[in-house]
Amino acid sequence: MVKLIQQMIKFGFVGVLCFFIDYGIMVFLTEVFGINYMVSSTVSFSVSVTVNYILSVAFVFETDKDKNKIKEFIVFVLLSIVGLGVNELCMWLGTDLMGIHYMITKIGATAIVMVYNFVTRKMFIEKKN
Repeated sequence: MVKLIQQMIKFGFVGVLCFFIDYGIMVFLTEVFGINYMVSSTVSFSVSVTVNYILSVAFVFETDKDKNKIKEFIVFVLLSIVGLGVNELCMWLGTDLMGIHYMITKIGATAIVMVYNFVTRKMFIEKKN
C-alpha cells in the first residue's frame, strides 16, 4: 500500500509538470498565434504525452527492462490517444456546449484524463510481478 501511495505521489508530480507543459503550450498557441483551441489542445496534449512517457518509465512505474521499448511506447501512445479523445470530448462539451472558457475546461479535462492515465498505465505499462 505504501508503494502504491508513493507511486501515486510521483505520478502526481509528473502529472503536474506535464499539465503545465500541456496548458502552457495550448494557451501560447491559442493566444499568441490565434490557433483554434481544439487544434492547440491536441498539439499541447501530444507534447505532454511524450514528456509524460519519458518521466513515467524513468520515475513512476517499474517497467520490464527486457521489454521492447518501441512496443511499450506504442502501447503508451495508444492509451494516450484514447486519453486524447477523452480530453477533446471534455474540451468540446465544456467549451462549445456548456459555454465554459477553454482555459477552465482544460483543468477539468486534465483531472479526468489523469485518473484514466494512471489506471491504464498501471495495468499495461508497469512490470507484472
